[in-house]
Amino acid sequence: MVAMERSCRGFMKTLIVGAGALGGIIGARLLAAGGAVSLATRNAKAAEEIKASGLRVTGVGGNLTTEAGDVARLAEYSVPGTFDLIILATKAQDAIDVAPSLVRLLAPGGTLLPIQNGGVPLTLASRLGERYVLGGLSNLTATMLRPGLYEQTNAGYLLIGELAGGWSDRSGRVSQWLNRAVNVRLTPNFQGAIWSKLLLNCSVTTIGAIAGLTMRAYIDRPEGRELFSRTYDEALSVALASGVRPEKMLVDPIPPGWDGRNSSREAHSLWLCEILTGYGDAKASMLQDFERRRTTEIAFINGYVVDTGRQFGVSTPVNAAIVETVHAITRGQSSPDPNHLRQILQISVDRGNASVLFPLIEYGERR
Repeated sequence: MVAMERSCRGFMKTLIVGAGALGGIIGARLLAAGGAVSLATRNAKAAEEIKASGLRVTGVGGNLTTEAGDVARLAEYSVPGTFDLIILATKAQDAIDVAPSLVRLLAPGGTLLPIQNGGVPLTLASRLGERYVLGGLSNLTATMLRPGLYEQTNAGYLLIGELAGGWSDRSGRVSQWLNRAVNVRLTPNFQGAIWSKLLLNCSVTTIGAIAGLTMRAYIDRPEGRELFSRTYDEALSVALASGVRPEKMLVDPIPPGWDGRNSSREAHSLWLCEILTGYGDAKASMLQDFERRRTTEIAFINGYVVDTGRQFGVSTPVNAAIVETVHAITRGQSSPDPNHLRQILQISVDRGNASVLFPLIEYGERR
């Protein structure tokens, strides 16, 4: 009852799990706005560094410095019923692993808010129940320069919504609370938003990572543009087969003239230019994972497309080959290379699953 009364007054005692770039920025801005915020770090060393230095944010959205407040490694948070809101700002697999142990830290009526890419919110809701999980996606971009020091690099936002769709008092309360720190938008079609971002993660971020190129660089290659199209087509086909209608975010998720396959008409080229304007020169976060030898989120991006496609009878040979390539790079058996673009297309042909023959003469010419 106390927790519900607090949230009704607009106050939400908040735990942010993960003090990396996004968690650090949200935590710092919420603390600076007078919020009651605790930060959970991976280890004691990071917690001590942040306690000593405080939190500092530079870049888009304005500079600020604040004391860190309550910071500790996650294992030290053990009192049941403590928090009204727990934000999961970790890597995807870490969020899946740690979420079950966090439910007991929630006050009655409390909420878990994962903000990872891909199918993390849906996976958590299926395991823990939708009453605990509110959907979240981040279009904020940031860099952690060191623990406690962060640079916000865009004027992005958090997108929040109920996984079952529609509007709710809960999503409104969480949105109002977090709006003190960062821009927040609400959507009645959160699953559509998941797929809209997933479409671009699969075909922009992952392809850029395995090629070691920006999107603008790989899309200039015939094989790069073809791989983008086939990856996107498969993912969109899976989304529609699952009964989800992706909603517009950066661009309309259904390309002009799309009939199961991207076209080469002028309207499609303009659509692609919109994506390039937003993402064309960005370094893929997965490429940074490769460079730092960290586990990627591929299982929740292209891997999620493959798994969901299997459930609904949609073939996804290109996405499957991409997943295998990422695993090979992660294991050290390969490295980011533009040659992967053509190799992935050829693998899908060799398996007899591709609907378009390869090699291509030019993009748009199909044999």
